[in-house]
Amino acid sequence: MKQILAEIITIGDEILYGQITDTNSQWMSAELDKIGVRTFRKTSIGDSKEAILNALQAAEAVADIILMTGGLGPTKDDITKHTLAQYFSTELVFNQSVLDNITRLFSARGREVTPTNRQQAYIPANCKVLPNLIGTAPAMWFERNGKVFVSLPGVPYEMKKLMKETVLPMLQTQFETPHIIHRMIKTINIPESTLSDLIEEWELSLPPHLKLAYLPRMGQVRLRLTGTGTDKEALLADIDRETAKVVALIGKHFYGYDDDEIETIVAKLLLEQGKTIATAESCTGGYIAHQFTQHAGASRYFVGGIVAYSNEVKISQLGVLPETLAAYGAVSEATVRQMAENVRVRYGASIGIATTGIAGPDGGTPEKPVGTVWIGYADGTQVIAQKLALAQERSLNISLTCNAILDLVRKQLAC
Repeated sequence: MKQILAEIITIGDEILYGQITDTNSQWMSAELDKIGVRTFRKTSIGDSKEAILNALQAAEAVADIILMTGGLGPTKDDITKHTLAQYFSTELVFNQSVLDNITRLFSARGREVTPTNRQQAYIPANCKVLPNLIGTAPAMWFERNGKVFVSLPGVPYEMKKLMKETVLPMLQTQFETPHIIHRMIKTINIPESTLSDLIEEWELSLPPHLKLAYLPRMGQVRLRLTGTGTDKEALLADIDRETAKVVALIGKHFYGYDDDEIETIVAKLLLEQGKTIATAESCTGGYIAHQFTQHAGASRYFVGGIVAYSNEVKISQLGVLPETLAAYGAVSEATVRQMAENVRVRYGASIGIATTGIAGPDGGTPEKPVGTVWIGYADGTQVIAQKLALAQERSLNISLTCNAILDLVRKQLAC
């Protein structure tokens, strides 16, 4: 079965200027993937007739489906319709149903249709109009040489409604597509190159219809295993079989699949074991507590936390001994051990975890350079402290520290 390819073209100077973020193409490509259409390329262009014509020509040469968003407003800078008319060798004609929809929307808001808005009722003569019931700009469907072109409004909620209710069903009718199934295998605290070496033999032995991609992210590497074929059940069986093989090879660095996150895996283990956790954070500034509390139901396992940034707060709120700080400093094994144990006791939690370090970009010394971090874990039976030697970049160090301590908790709970 032929693989159906799509190109997404987003139109708007505001995207190129960085004034808005293009979320449309990300959402659209995910939805296309669900119906077996692979997005071949995404292109962002400005509000220029020449740019639109060139993008359409390039897309038509390689893609079966060309989806466009933006440039359908009523003002003079919105030139997409005029350019599409030129590209498809036609003219704009008045469409009464489009005007009726605009009138209905304006009437519901107590407004009159202006001459400028009336211009939106002029549509390329050879397109199929796809009504936009929540906006004034309709979508337009063109066909040529077995290929489909769809121009959609750039307003995200309008585009999504049109895609879900009209465009995607029409594309499924128009094209016969294979199944595309993804499995995300998530690893933590193992470098991409090390992981690649570890699973190289398995990767080289994958059948041709299964493809592997490495997706590194802040101390984690996600392995995306993608299968393409006509038999969905057989495809799922193949993916399950190969997943089991690679997870066995990855071992302790594997933590979950697909939508799993390291904090949700820790939360699941805490709930299963009836345990709670409290946090004492210095260099991470509350980031670990946020990772827990961003998920609904966190109160069932997360007791609370304290950001003990200064030595005074470490002493007064966490009970770190002044002589410990004087002898070893805030960034030390002795300090993090006291932080972890004392927050556990103070909050009445099963587990206390703590972080203290030099996130950067300044504050480092020859003995303790930027990126020096200590993490601590206490559960009433043991206190564990680990030293991390991280990077020079502040936000990266915060994320890496969070990953490291959550992974430490995961491993202890899994023992």
